[in-house]
Amino acid sequence: MTTNTKKPTTPAPAAEDTVVAITVIGPPLRSGQTPEKVRFAHHLRVDGKEVKPGEEAHVSPEYARQLRGSGYIARTRSQA
Repeated sequence: MTTNTKKPTTPAPAAEDTVVAITVIGPPLRSGQTPEKVRFAHHLRVDGKEVKPGEEAHVSPEYARQLRGSGYIARTRSQA
């Protein structure tokens, strides 16, 4: 007679349990804000990091508004 020596396996964590860290460049987020993903239209140096045209990054909503006003954020095509 043989005995079962297998250890019970634990289920893998569900996808929604994993937390993805998002790096926000520029001014820090205020409490309750969510970062905004933007695509740059021009070369820019933010916090010592070179950002080239076409690159995407996460920034605070207030900083995104400032960058849009200065023309640093690429325009997105509106989907009609």
